[in-house]
Amino acid sequence: MTDALIAGVGMTRFESESTRSVVGLAALAAERAVADSPHAWDDIASLHVGNALAEALGTRAGIANALAAALGIEGVAADRVENTSATGASACHRGVDAVERGAGVALVVGVEKMSVAETSTVTGAIGRLVHDREYEQGLTLPSFGGLAAGAYLDRHDAPREALAAVARKNHRNAVDNEFAQFRREVTLDEALDSPVVADPLRLYDCCPMTDGAAALVVAHEDAAPSAGDDAGSSDDADRSPPDLVRVASTAGATGTHAVADRPDPLDLESVRTAGERAFDGAGLGPDDVDVACIHDAFTVLELLELEELGFYDSGTAWEATLDGETALDGALPVNPGGGLKARGHPLGATGVSQIVELVWQLRGDLPPERRVPDAETGFAINVAGFGNNSVCTVLTA
Repeated sequence: MTDALIAGVGMTRFESESTRSVVGLAALAAERAVADSPHAWDDIASLHVGNALAEALGTRAGIANALAAALGIEGVAADRVENTSATGASACHRGVDAVERGAGVALVVGVEKMSVAETSTVTGAIGRLVHDREYEQGLTLPSFGGLAAGAYLDRHDAPREALAAVARKNHRNAVDNEFAQFRREVTLDEALDSPVVADPLRLYDCCPMTDGAAALVVAHEDAAPSAGDDAGSSDDADRSPPDLVRVASTAGATGTHAVADRPDPLDLESVRTAGERAFDGAGLGPDDVDVACIHDAFTVLELLELEELGFYDSGTAWEATLDGETALDGALPVNPGGGLKARGHPLGATGVSQIVELVWQLRGDLPPERRVPDAETGFAINVAGFGNNSVCTVLTA
């Protein structure tokens, strides 16, 4: 167990094209997180900004410094974190580490504005996340997704509906999420009949390009004000702080970078190792988890990750999904906010938004139609590349 608490959370709506700048998005999420916490701006000792594509898209160099200035918190220690599509969770990890080392209160912000560039530029930048040799041979992340999806369906004699069921579930969950990019249901037939991206993956099997930001106030438990203390960021001095959520553990791991060098293309070593480390650090296991946010950049990844993490035996997550076990009212609700698939996937913000979602669930902040009842333990995994690097976080109410 760590000594770090999530004292406040906030995010912007995830959307296809935001009118705000990348710093504007980050500032809005940060302001909402601090307003949600019992802390004042003067309490913040460090700022950690997750932003993955600044160089590739030319959005903003020195974003941590620019954000500190925009928020009026000059003097804090500030840095930018980059870990491709696992950038957000890595920024959270950095904030927890800072608090554990005695920083007191850390502000973690994840942000990406992907709409600033042409689609071909963005997909080209994301395509470079694979090993150089594989990139030179024309292989991309969707290529690996398609190859893995085909291998999974063949190996486990699973129907194509198994993938479509993941998309259907996550889109259904996003309908009631006011921050989600796609708030509309998708039927199995729609998912099955959508355009092919990398056979057998179709359009509704793949996450979108997204603009958005999410933020956390991470505080050492010794820095947490009591319920009677003033809430420094609120105009209402009598406001009680929100329920605090503990970061039970956070852990990361890398895997074999070149997918072609892996003994089994369905073996996501980094997912398994990071999950084991996170559960060991928290003194918990998969059976203790009440709600999970799984990195579903492609629908097949949700199935593979659930199995690698020990939630399901190999080759059984697809059956559980079709049977409704991972639905909001199922035995293990997965991606209650819509996941990357429907909430959206602004690379730098995704891992932070997973933590925001879990905090809302564990605090019971959400309306009944969106809430997992009596959730006490949450789990999140944010993955870089095609399992090249994974970061897991366990939260407890």
